[in-house]
Amino acid sequence: MQQIIITTPDDWHLHFRDGDMLDETVPATARCFARAIVMPNLVPPVVNAKLANEYKTRILAARPHGNHFEPLMTLYLTNQTTQQDIINAKNSGVIAAKLYPAGATTNSAQAVSGIEALYPVFEEMQMQGLLLLVHGEVTESHVDIFDREKIFIDQYMAKIVRAFPDLKVVFEHITTSDAVDFVLGSASNVAATITPQHLLLNRNDLLLG
Repeated sequence: MQQIIITTPDDWHLHFRDGDMLDETVPATARCFARAIVMPNLVPPVVNAKLANEYKTRILAARPHGNHFEPLMTLYLTNQTTQQDIINAKNSGVIAAKLYPAGATTNSAQAVSGIEALYPVFEEMQMQGLLLLVHGEVTESHVDIFDREKIFIDQYMAKIVRAFPDLKVVFEHITTSDAVDFVLGSASNVAATITPQHLLLNRNDLLLG
């Protein structure tokens, strides 16, 4: 075999944003992709099944007529997220929950400030088969920006993976060799997306397999 042809790929990490932006971002995505995992860091964030379904409805309303693009919805984890939120999300068709450390990126002010406190939520995600998508960096101001991913691995990521061996985890948009080594050295339930193309590293059947 000299070549493969991907007729309609999927986007594993997509920011549609909201409001009037959807009339631009949704048709542009639907022209090229069959499915996309939709990031939940809106204002306000998508923190429960009701908000996820409402956001999906807005996305589908902006989808071109006759197009079959499918948005795959996610939850935004906070320190107020409950196990029941995870159950409700799974039952409504949400496929994943996103962990943002508070202050790490766009619209992350309401995100997680105590990761260990979410272990009961991770346990429920493991039971429900909901993926954990991780924006992996520490946010302490004294830590050099180039060290933040590595320190996140040491302080949090490795512990999560050990504590929840059946939880499917995607280390998103990784940027360092430390993160690549961590993912490749982990079990088959751990994968990563790689900046900037968001290629999937380790298990190409992990997300929806």
